[in-house]
Amino acid sequence: MINQEKIEDLIKEYQAYAEKKGFELNLNQAIVRAVVKSLLEREEKFGQRFCPCRRITGQPTEDKKIICPCIYHRKEIEENGHCLCQLFVKKTHQ
Repeated sequence: MINQEKIEDLIKEYQAYAEKKGFELNLNQAIVRAVVKSLLEREEKFGQRFCPCRRITGQPTEDKKIICPCIYHRKEIEENGHCLCQLFVKKTHQ
């Protein structure tokens, strides 16, 4: 079962990751919470935090690419201003 403490801990983890990499978490907390909750649910069900916006193929080599933060997020942030699931976004202020 996903509790609030797990959600808050993962949000802090991804916040630190985003700051280190030069982007930030989405300012819309509802989106952040929904994505993080989904990541934790996928971790419970599949054993990994697979991105909720990506299809799990069942092929370990391919699925490894979609463990959050996935291999696609940096390019998506650069090109679109956010990753596909909108957890990470381009920094809006310095």
